[in-house]
Amino acid sequence: MSLRHALLGLLSYRPASGYDLLKAFETSLANVWPATQSQVYGELGRLTDAGLLEVSAEGPRGRKEYTITGTGRGELHTWLVSAEPTRVTRSDMLLRVFFLDRMTAEEGRAYLARQRDFAAARAEHLRALEASIEWDDSPLSTQGRIALEYGLRLSTVQTDWADWALEQLATGGAGDQPR
Repeated sequence: MSLRHALLGLLSYRPASGYDLLKAFETSLANVWPATQSQVYGELGRLTDAGLLEVSAEGPRGRKEYTITGTGRGELHTWLVSAEPTRVTRSDMLLRVFFLDRMTAEEGRAYLARQRDFAAARAEHLRALEASIEWDDSPLSTQGRIALEYGLRLSTVQTDWADWALEQLATGGAGDQPR
C-alpha cells in the first residue's frame, strides 16, 4: 500500500481537505499506514499534478478541498485488483530472537517481556480506539472495523507468542552469559 492509494481510497468516498484526511488517518488508517502532515500535503500536490485529484473548492486561509478524478478512480481500481500486496518479510524484532543466546538469560527474558508488553499495549490502544469511534453501516466504517479486528487479533497472537517464548527460555533457553 502506498500513501497515494490511501489518499485516493479515502477521497473515493467523498471530497475532503488535507486536514480532513489527516483526521481520517488518525482514527483509522494510521494503524495500518501512518503518515505525517507533510507527507499527506506533499502527496496531495503530486496527485493533483498527475491529474488523479482536482481541487474542487478553496476556502479561507488557503484551505483546499480535493476530489478524486476519473483517472484517479481508475488508478485506485487498478491498484486494488491488480497489484499484489507487499508482505513484510523482514523483522528486526524476530531477528533478535535468533540471537537470544548472545544475551544473558535475564536480558533475553526482558527483551521478550518488552515484546509482550508492546503487543498488549497495542491491543489496549486499539480497544480504546474501537470504543471512541462512532461506528455506522457505511462501507468505510465496516471495513475499518475489519482492519481493526485484524490488529486486535494480531496483538493477541503476539502477546501469547511472547508468553510462550518466555516459557521456552525458562525450560532451557539462552545461557546466563553473553557469548
